[in-house]
Amino acid sequence: MLPNKPPATNQTQRWTFAQLFGLVKRNPLMISQWVIRWVVVGTAGGLFAALYWNILEFLTHRLQRFEGFSLLIVMPLSGLFIGLVIHFLGNPGEIAVIVDNIHFRSGRLDVRKNPSMILASLVSISAGGSAGPEAPLVQVTGSFGTWVADRLKLQGEDLRTMSLAAMAAGFTALFGAPLGGAMFALEILHHEHIVEYYEALMPAIVSSCASYLVFAAITHLGIAPTWHFPQYHLERIDDFAIAIGFGIIGAVAGWIFMGIFRGCDYLFTLIPFPIYVRTTLAGVGLGSLAVLLPLTRYFGHEELDSVLTANFGAVFLLTLALGKMAAISITVTGGWRGGFIIPLFFTGACIGKAVAVLIPALDPTLAMICTMAAVNAAVTRTPISTTLLLSKLTNLSPFTPILFASLIGFFLAPKVPLIASQLKSQREATDQTSA
Repeated sequence: MLPNKPPATNQTQRWTFAQLFGLVKRNPLMISQWVIRWVVVGTAGGLFAALYWNILEFLTHRLQRFEGFSLLIVMPLSGLFIGLVIHFLGNPGEIAVIVDNIHFRSGRLDVRKNPSMILASLVSISAGGSAGPEAPLVQVTGSFGTWVADRLKLQGEDLRTMSLAAMAAGFTALFGAPLGGAMFALEILHHEHIVEYYEALMPAIVSSCASYLVFAAITHLGIAPTWHFPQYHLERIDDFAIAIGFGIIGAVAGWIFMGIFRGCDYLFTLIPFPIYVRTTLAGVGLGSLAVLLPLTRYFGHEELDSVLTANFGAVFLLTLALGKMAAISITVTGGWRGGFIIPLFFTGACIGKAVAVLIPALDPTLAMICTMAAVNAAVTRTPISTTLLLSKLTNLSPFTPILFASLIGFFLAPKVPLIASQLKSQREATDQTSA
């Protein structure tokens, strides 16, 4: 990853700590050059994320004015616009395509897909689709990393690492957690082998720190916790058993969500018409859900506060959770663009609070956060980074119970992941080809 020129085999040398230490002693300038590159990529990622977020806020504030039955017109029209963008500018893909490119195309992300991704995702999210900005941010920032690597004539693991560092910058800008964002960019690539691209960890962390500082300085977001949960203090060993229990509940919710998601995907594949018909029908479904359950609209960044503060009953919360699962599934499988991490957190919070309402002796903060962690870990297969992200987003300092719940969600998840491209890595494919 570190030399300026890759070996003749186009496979970058993997450096041991001893070799790296010797290289630093002989040529510290080479290390400085790489750090500068990672910082530049992260800074550019933070700048783009800040611009994207400000535009998204502007559009959202204007489309939020539409409520009730007017959504049955506004959201199908938004879906039509999204479909036309994709039809004429090309399909930008989703997180599964990014994972595929990291595994099988040496980490090369196509910058030509960015106009379609930016326009489609801005309308998808601001109109009220139940998907967040993480997928578009990762696509655009990651492709910028590829572009920088091409300008520097990098190949092999050098190119892949630059793309991964830029992806981490995109994750971090949204979540405001440099370490969690860096880990998520690497962890989401794999189904079982955690952080296979370990050589990219330090570049991802450096890039994430640069992105975080730039994004926070411009938007003033990510400094304080995103959600203000009631205070929780870890004082009893029994809380770990409770965390494991909510991990099981979150894993079950993950199974239910994946079933709904695959059902929606199957139904949409039966539509033989162009993509803009599919996205318009998705708009009809999302608008109908939003009329019945207004909190299913949008990706949950602000709506989760309502779950925290309102005195909803258990039945309503469980109904809301199922509605949110359906909204996420319709959004993503219906061709609208965005990611489902924060919407899954919202779903987990609803389920956790519903259980806490039914069993008043349980701490609602522990119930909600552990279920949030388990649902996301079960669906995305990211137990470590989920723990780090939720600890930052909720300001929960005793994060060990979150880790227990995340691991339970991860280990109890279905064998076949929702992101099918997580199943096989580039190195496994290479081994099979060689055999």
